[in-house]
Amino acid sequence: MHERRGREKVMAFVMAGGEGARLRPLTMDRCKPAVPFGSRYRIVDFVLSNLLNSDIRSIYLLVQYKPQSLIEHIRKAWTVSTLFSEQFVTVVPPQMTKENMLFGGTADAVYQSLNLMNMHRPDLVAVFGADHIYRMDVRQMVRFHCENEADVTVAAIPVPLDQVSGFGIIETDATGRICSFREKPSQARPMPDDSQHAYASMGNYLFRTGVLRTALEEAHQRGETDFGHHVLPRLLDTHRVFAYNFATNVVPGTKPYEEKGYWRDVGTLDTYFAAHLDVLGMKPCFDAFNPQWPIYSSHYQGPTARVIRGELDNVLLGAATIVREANIRNSILRREVVVEPGAQIEDCVIMDYACIGAGARLRRAIIDRHNWIAPGARIGFDPESDRAAGYHITEGGLAVAPLGDVRFYSRDKYRYGNGYSE
Repeated sequence: MHERRGREKVMAFVMAGGEGARLRPLTMDRCKPAVPFGSRYRIVDFVLSNLLNSDIRSIYLLVQYKPQSLIEHIRKAWTVSTLFSEQFVTVVPPQMTKENMLFGGTADAVYQSLNLMNMHRPDLVAVFGADHIYRMDVRQMVRFHCENEADVTVAAIPVPLDQVSGFGIIETDATGRICSFREKPSQARPMPDDSQHAYASMGNYLFRTGVLRTALEEAHQRGETDFGHHVLPRLLDTHRVFAYNFATNVVPGTKPYEEKGYWRDVGTLDTYFAAHLDVLGMKPCFDAFNPQWPIYSSHYQGPTARVIRGELDNVLLGAATIVREANIRNSILRREVVVEPGAQIEDCVIMDYACIGAGARLRRAIIDRHNWIAPGARIGFDPESDRAAGYHITEGGLAVAPLGDVRFYSRDKYRYGNGYSE
């Protein structure tokens, strides 16, 4: 048993270099963790908030693919403290060594940052993904790790047996010790205490520091680069590797109507859109408002939203958004969006600084930032005409507009920003 049990010093590496190819066109100019979510967040805000709320405040964000948008967001929103050297969120790019110009995989990314781990000398190292929407008290996972004298603990979520082909599946014995990892199998062994579900890996790991260091050095010598495919399976025969059941995690302030153990991998445009629907309504599956476990994000200081003779039903409005004589249902509008008279918006996500022209009609659409939707336009009604107009159409039938021209917004800021004339 660890001598420091209950007082473990934990540092975190957050894997934020994902390209997110299945989220294109939203990831044409930004990495997946930087993609906006909800009325004011970015995807990366959820893992960072979980770590900070869990008193894990030494956090390195490992970035690679088109990181500038993410770097700017971290700089503006995630300055934790300048008084304490152990409280920080710091961006770390590939180290550009002679051997590796970029990260070869998740394990290689942490291997390239071993000097940071050696400098802080933590007892435990959390290696978490940055691509998911959820709340988690990581302290409970740390407690489980110590109580089981684990060398490695993998966060796992129960999934129905008929859905295992979409996940990396973990099989355990009755004690929770992992026996095998299987990538998207056609069928899987159920959980020991639940015959209807199997464990799926969440991509969140907790390591004893010495075990992680040795495993990464050996992996580097072998040319192995990934945790899920290489490092973890090799540790099964020599170390105590356990699955932590995320369904047992209890987050303070969770409402009775919220889905227990809510976790979404927003890896495709359709799942990303569906997760937005989960935050809408009086009793959402995932309530973004929880004072006991806040999701932190931008410190934007703009004014509140304004509605002038509009009709809104089940809508979230970001700061400084202006709606004038429009009809909006089941939608999320982020900050400084302008909706002009006669526009109709239904089942949509409208991102920052977009303007929806007078009389435009949008249905089941995602509109990225800085877009001008022309007066009278129709989006989401005819897939072929939407494609011809440059919109991406998903398997689920969503119309997705890529990032617009930032010069549009800056040029017309007086009219379409906070100075909009009534």
